[in-house]
Amino acid sequence: MKLVLSRQPSNDVCTHGDLFIEDAFECVTLEDVVRDVKIPGQTAIPAGRYRVVLTFSNRFQRILPLLLDVPNFTGIRIHAGNSSGDTEGCILVGQERGPTTVMRSRAALNVLQFKIEEAIVVKGEEVWIEIKNG
Repeated sequence: MKLVLSRQPSNDVCTHGDLFIEDAFECVTLEDVVRDVKIPGQTAIPAGRYRVVLTFSNRFQRILPLLLDVPNFTGIRIHAGNSSGDTEGCILVGQERGPTTVMRSRAALNVLQFKIEEAIVVKGEEVWIEIKNG
């Protein structure tokens, strides 16, 4: 399965984007600001292509998508949240967006995670995400 995150240019607070599965729109996203120099907990991951696996998150106490081999970052997940304060470098998903937020995040995550689980567990596929800066 191929996911594509198409980022908009960052504002002063966050970076909005649109997530697609196999070229079909899935949901909106929110990340930290894209920066040339990493500020821990305040910087979006570099654009690129990353494998996505499902693992248990101690922080969230549930199975969540995890991006592998992100340069200079660890523990990058796709998860629910509403503002850049919730990201810490991770990708938040939502069904709607505000100027600096996403809303109905848990609903968006549940639908997306079901599709990722189906690809990995049922179909035996690898899941990859390509992140493109706008």
